[in-house]
Amino acid sequence: MSALPILYVLAGIFAFWVLLAILYRVVVPTNMVHTVQSKKKTTSYGTGREGKNVYYGWPSWIPNIGVTVIKLPVSNFDLSLNDYEAYDKDRVPFKVDVTSFFRIKDTNIASQRVESMPELKGQISLIVQGAVRKVLASDYIDEIMLERSKFGDQFTSEVSEQLSEWGVESVKSMELMDIRDTDGSRVIANIMAKKTSQIEMESRKEVAANNQAAETAEIEARQVVEIRQQQADQAVGERKALKEKAVGIALEQSKQEVLSQTKETQTRDMEVKRVELVKLAEIRRDEQVVFAEQTKKTTVIVAEGNFEAKQQEAQGIKVEGAAMAEAEKLMQLAPVQAMITLAKEIGENPGYQQYLATIEGIKAYLEVGAKQAEALQKADVKIIANSGNPVSGMKNVMDIFSTSGGTNLGGMVEAFAQTPLGELIMNQIGVKANKTDL
Repeated sequence: MSALPILYVLAGIFAFWVLLAILYRVVVPTNMVHTVQSKKKTTSYGTGREGKNVYYGWPSWIPNIGVTVIKLPVSNFDLSLNDYEAYDKDRVPFKVDVTSFFRIKDTNIASQRVESMPELKGQISLIVQGAVRKVLASDYIDEIMLERSKFGDQFTSEVSEQLSEWGVESVKSMELMDIRDTDGSRVIANIMAKKTSQIEMESRKEVAANNQAAETAEIEARQVVEIRQQQADQAVGERKALKEKAVGIALEQSKQEVLSQTKETQTRDMEVKRVELVKLAEIRRDEQVVFAEQTKKTTVIVAEGNFEAKQQEAQGIKVEGAAMAEAEKLMQLAPVQAMITLAKEIGENPGYQQYLATIEGIKAYLEVGAKQAEALQKADVKIIANSGNPVSGMKNVMDIFSTSGGTNLGGMVEAFAQTPLGELIMNQIGVKANKTDL
C-alpha cells in the first residue's frame, strides 16, 4: 500500500476531528453557567469560572470523553405566587400575591440539585409557598394588611437558609404585593371598610381639630391685637400723663420762680423803702436838731433877757428855771439826752421834785376817784351815810376798799353771825357760824 492513500486517510481523520471539534465546541454566554460532568470531574464554565467559558460538549455516549451538561442562568430571575391562598392566626382565609427575585449563587450545588432551570424554579416555588404560609399563619389579618414590608422581610429570612441548600440566594426582600378575600369571603372587605371609616373618622377629627386650632389661633390673634391695642393706649395715656405732669411741674416751677422773683422784688422794694425811711428819719432828725438849735438859741436869748428880771426871785425858782431851760435845751437837742438831763436836774432839785410829786399826785387822785366812781356806779351798793355831810360819808365808803375797811367789815359779819337772826341767815346761805360763849 502506497504512502499516499495513508496520508489521505490521516488527513480525512484529522479533518473529521476538526469538524467534530467545530460542531461540539461550546462558548458559554455571559449570563449562563454550564456545569460539565465528565468521567473524572465536574467543571463549571462561564464568565469568571475556573474552566473559563469554552468547552467541548461531546455526547455522553462517546466513551471516555463524553460529558453531560446542565445549563443554568447566573442572571436574576423572578418567582411570583399569584392568588396563593393562605390563612392568618385565626384561620381566616385570604389570597396573596408575592413577588421575589433570586439568583444562582453556587452553580455546582444547583446542578447537583436539579437538571434544569424549570425544575429549580419549581422547587424554589415550593420553598417560597411554605415560608409564606408559615409566616402569615403566625399573625392576624389586620396586622398583615397594615405592615406588608415587615412580612416581606420575614419571608426572605424564612427562605434564606433553605435556598442556600439549592445554591440560590435572594437578590432583594420578597414583597407582599396584594392581599384580598377568597371567593365568598368578605373579611378583608369588611376590614377595609372599617379602616376606611376609621380613616374618615380620623380625617374628620383632624379637620375638626384643624378648624378648632384655626379658630383658636384667630381668637389668640385677636386677643394679641386687643392686648397690643390696650398696651398702645396705655402707653399713649402714660405719655400723656407724663406730658401733663411735666407741664404741671413746669408751671409750678414757673410760679415758684415768679414768686421767688416777686419776693426778691418785694425784698428789694422793702430795702429801698427802709433806706428811704432811714433817710427820712435822718432828715427829720437833722430838722429836729436844727429846730432844737434854733429853740435853744431863742430860749437862751429869752432867758438872758429875763435873767435880770428874775434875779431877785427865790433861789429855788432860779434853779427851777435853769433846770427847765436846760431840760428844754436837752429835749430840743435829743429826746433821750433831754430825758437824761431832765432826770438829773430833777434829782438835784428838791423843790422841783416836790412840785412834780404834787402834780402827779393830783393826776393819780383824779384818776383813782374816777375809777372808784365808775366801780361804785356799776356795783349795786347802797351807802347810808350817818355822818354830818355826804363828803365824809363817801370818804367812809372808800374805806370799804382799804385794809382797815376790810377788817372792820369782817368783824361786823362775825358779830352779826352770833345773833339768832344772823345765824339763821348764815345757815340759809350755807355758811356755818362759830358760836362764841359771851
